[in-house]
Amino acid sequence: MRTGYADLPLHRGRAPAWLMERMIPLAREIALAVVAEEGPSGLLRRLSDPFWFQALGCVLGFDWHSSGLTTTVCGALKAGLRGLEHETGLVVAGGKGAASRRTPDEIRRACERTGQDGERLVLASRLSAKVDSSAVQDGFQVYQHTFLFSTDGTWAVVQQGMNEATGMARRYHWLTPPRFDADPHAAVAGAGRVPALNLVAGEAEGNRSVSVALAREGPGPVLRELERIRVLEAPRRHAIAHEDLHPERLRRVLLAAYEAQPSDYTSLLAVPGLGAKGLRALALVAEVAYGEPASIRDPFSFSWAHGGKDGHPYPVDRGLYDATIESLRRALAEARAGRTEKVGALKRLARLESAPAAPG
Repeated sequence: MRTGYADLPLHRGRAPAWLMERMIPLAREIALAVVAEEGPSGLLRRLSDPFWFQALGCVLGFDWHSSGLTTTVCGALKAGLRGLEHETGLVVAGGKGAASRRTPDEIRRACERTGQDGERLVLASRLSAKVDSSAVQDGFQVYQHTFLFSTDGTWAVVQQGMNEATGMARRYHWLTPPRFDADPHAAVAGAGRVPALNLVAGEAEGNRSVSVALAREGPGPVLRELERIRVLEAPRRHAIAHEDLHPERLRRVLLAAYEAQPSDYTSLLAVPGLGAKGLRALALVAEVAYGEPASIRDPFSFSWAHGGKDGHPYPVDRGLYDATIESLRRALAEARAGRTEKVGALKRLARLESAPAAPG
């Protein structure tokens, strides 16, 4: 199982109502099928794989190459699984734009019902967003954040950032990492001409340690070093613009970091207001002044299942789509009723590919 990132062209618009009306029940039935066979953690594991997620979006009939696949699939899963939390052991929170900002409240409300530690999960949600928007500096700003968790404490994140300059979107996948500050993804890379500064790469442990020590000393030492560095040629791989090195713009965030007295890099990431520029300033001083470098590490055949919204590889076959939903429902009902083994019921789904298309 692979986790990591996926790059997609940035497209505007939304799925038409007639397609969403089908995507929601089909997403629900597929999710229920996976949960029935592999449990809620199995579904989270699959969603954390960018290839499986992309294939799911193609099966649901969305454009295989569109950034909208991410937000639409997440929205369909959230709507389809709403009200089934007790049955599935899964909660889906967050979404795009304003919905992403409601994620903490949605997590807390769900945890009141399940008895889980809501603040632990809220922190996981915030840190995963902070890492991909500030600690992984690849030119993409996160605008969509979906947080999924199970009653056993496992969680996953599917979130997406956009780069208006390149017209691309990037999707990031998470699955309950051991640490937030040491390779929480399996892979992170820059796209094309945009250098990637990866402050959570495993090999940058020394840079992170010095950054934490600098934050604990207060703004003074960092600002003094930045003044000195301004007259030098900063490492090109940091992609630092001249205005980013203005000490007066960094004093406030560095003071907040000092007041928090972070014990490690994860605690530093959790400091409110400390974003990409503050983290980059600490990383730059750690590298130039202290010699601890940061890191610069830089499935679509499933569209044939039902077609795609924009007509690629062919227009969505509505009759076949509805037949697939009904077939999934019957298979799962039989599995629950015990009239056949669950594995057998699910394997029959593979034969749908050869079924004749119903008239659309």
